[in-house]
Amino acid sequence: MRRVVQWTTGNVGRESLKAIVANPGLELVGCYAWSPSKVGLDVGELAGIEPVGVVATDDVAALLALRPDCVVYNPMWPNADELVGILAAGINVVSTAAFITGARLGADRDRIVAACETGGSSMLGTGISPGFAELFALTAAGLCSRIDKVSVHETADTTFYDSPDTERPAGFGRPIDDPELAGMATAGTAVFGEAVAMVADALGVELDEILCEEEYAQTTEDLEMASWTIPAGHVAGVAASWQGRVGDRTLVELSVRWKKGTTLDPDWVIERDGHVIEIQGLPTVTTTLEFMPPPDFAGETLEDFMTIGHIITAMPAVNAISAVVAASPGIVTYADLDMPLPRGWVSTT
Repeated sequence: MRRVVQWTTGNVGRESLKAIVANPGLELVGCYAWSPSKVGLDVGELAGIEPVGVVATDDVAALLALRPDCVVYNPMWPNADELVGILAAGINVVSTAAFITGARLGADRDRIVAACETGGSSMLGTGISPGFAELFALTAAGLCSRIDKVSVHETADTTFYDSPDTERPAGFGRPIDDPELAGMATAGTAVFGEAVAMVADALGVELDEILCEEEYAQTTEDLEMASWTIPAGHVAGVAASWQGRVGDRTLVELSVRWKKGTTLDPDWVIERDGHVIEIQGLPTVTTTLEFMPPPDFAGETLEDFMTIGHIITAMPAVNAISAVVAASPGIVTYADLDMPLPRGWVSTT
């Protein structure tokens, strides 16, 4: 039985809570809520399930004093101060907060590593992508006797994904001729660069460089959504291709292409939401990840169906709890956990 604290109760956190409560191998012992309106409420009420006898709190010291085995950390973005406090207290962390290796965090990453050393704790960053999709690609690569290139391409119509705080940093909503637009997709998707490094590490390959190629598209009409509007002439399509190269050859490519509405210029055709994974090599392996509700799904609104996205983001972290608790101290990735990896098969010619 792993004793677990849930950290935040937003869209992803609620699905994490449900999963923890439902899993007989996990015991929910505490829950952090940053919103004062949630403090003191039973977490079952916050998650939309029956009461579970655990109330949400913003008392960090009290949560750390519970000495859980692991914190499931689901904020939108990582907070180094929070993570340092948790890890230094000897508590492991599985996170969906835009974190794979933390390489882009600079000095804050050094602080997190030091906290792991102090507490003898481990931290894994994951999610659906980057995270599980790359693990899936590495698993598929295990079929090959030669690997030339690993690619994960994500496409999605995000019109009904109502989260401007996560999309604006990548350039959504900016004037298409805004001189500050250049580089925003790169900065807003930088965690994919960390994932490129993780995939290369799992393949046993040292990259010469990691770079990003970005692309934008504008809406030709005002695009009204649930909580914000993108005016005509502003960015409603963002694409970023993160590439890990050896010499002039791209060995790993992780790309995203996100669009909103039907008035995009240029017009990006997205046939379906999901991920296409391709391992070029011997043999070449191609597979598609699509996510559909089961026959007994009771959803009626678009918000109900968005729950599927929240589930597939939360579950890779929840399912990794035991492996991370057992891992050596430090920031860990899927390459460090106990699983078969396709090392030694990358073609060097």
